Amino acid sequence: MSLESLLAPLVEAPERSAIVLDLDGVLAPIAARPELAAVPEETRAELRRLAGAYLLVACLSGRSGADALRVLAVEGVEVVGNHGLELAPGAGEAAADVARFRDTISWPVEDKGLSLSYHYREAADEAAAVAALEQVAEQARAAGLVPRWGRKVLEIRPDVEADKGTAVRTLLQRSRASRGLYAGDDATDLDAFDGLQAAGLDYALCVAVASDEGPPQLREAADLVVGGPQEFLAVLRAL
Repeated sequence: MSLESLLAPLVEAPERSAIVLDLDGVLAPIAARPELAAVPEETRAELRRLAGAYLLVACLSGRSGADALRVLAVEGVEVVGNHGLELAPGAGEAAADVARFRDTISWPVEDKGLSLSYHYREAADEAAAVAALEQVAEQARAAGLVPRWGRKVLEIRPDVEADKGTAVRTLLQRSRASRGLYAGDDATDLDAFDGLQAAGLDYALCVAVASDEGPPQLREAADLVVGGPQEFLAVLRAL
């Protein structure tokens, strides 16, 4: 099926359609370190256009909401951080547990308040880094936290019934959208795919922004696969 055919139900009814997007690896090319990531201005221009036309345009990021807002820098786009934890009732109560765990680990950490990210993209010995972080993951489980691997990163999060799937459903319910698109590039985006498909929409489109680092299951679960943020920009332009 062509790109135009896949997008047609959304394009024909923007007033009923929600566009929900991951940030890093989808809108912003993956950078060596999180603080170096940037959304290209041509992508920002398309997001501004879509925000003025569609019922909902939202960014659902693994970053903290404040950091995602800084990187995105587009008015009119709703931003939710921490893989959807920021929409979860009770997640804030677990922040103290996350902070206590953070203080027991010597590995450099991206502290996002409700979750922690241990990156190893720049490790000189990747195998050794993964082995060390496997121990961190075990310590997290022992502390009652939930470890999850992503693209060159180990995420540690509280044991709360919330993920990108629950966040997608919340966003859709709030907006009362009846059609939707979700685009992502990593393992946590599989939850978002599930949430979109389980939301009872008239039309749901799952887009995988694929890479060699991403999980193969993402391609398999997607209705549309593109080869990176630049190719995904063509999808935005067609909406």
